[in-house]
Amino acid sequence: MNEIPNPESAGAEEIDWRTVLSPEEFHVLRQAGTERPFTGEYWDTTTEGVYSCRACGAELFASTTKFDAGCGWPSFFAPLAEDRVRYITDESMGMKRVEVRCANCDSHMGHVFEGEGFGTPTDLRYCMNSLSLKLRKAQD
Repeated sequence: MNEIPNPESAGAEEIDWRTVLSPEEFHVLRQAGTERPFTGEYWDTTTEGVYSCRACGAELFASTTKFDAGCGWPSFFAPLAEDRVRYITDESMGMKRVEVRCANCDSHMGHVFEGEGFGTPTDLRYCMNSLSLKLRKAQD
């Protein structure tokens, strides 16, 4: 688990995150980037466990809520608890989407979509980046 940087002065936060995260992780987690579909570590993983924020280690999603949406990114139908994530309206790609961030460290996780017709209890698809997550296997 990575330690959360605690910057002493304004602007130091980004420098600290760059020392904790790889360049790819920094791009996704701190700059709201997106990894290419079907390339991430967890897009097709069925291993039981808990998915945590790769930046700070906060537990966000259970493998029991993960499902195959066929989109190439890890998909979940609910977070562990609503207070684990926060939502931001995102209109950056010419459409209205809802960005999902870690409530603990404000890192970008992905987006949540509603009403796509998946047979899940919530009719939501939390489309997350593998680079934003770290799986702690159930047997660990």
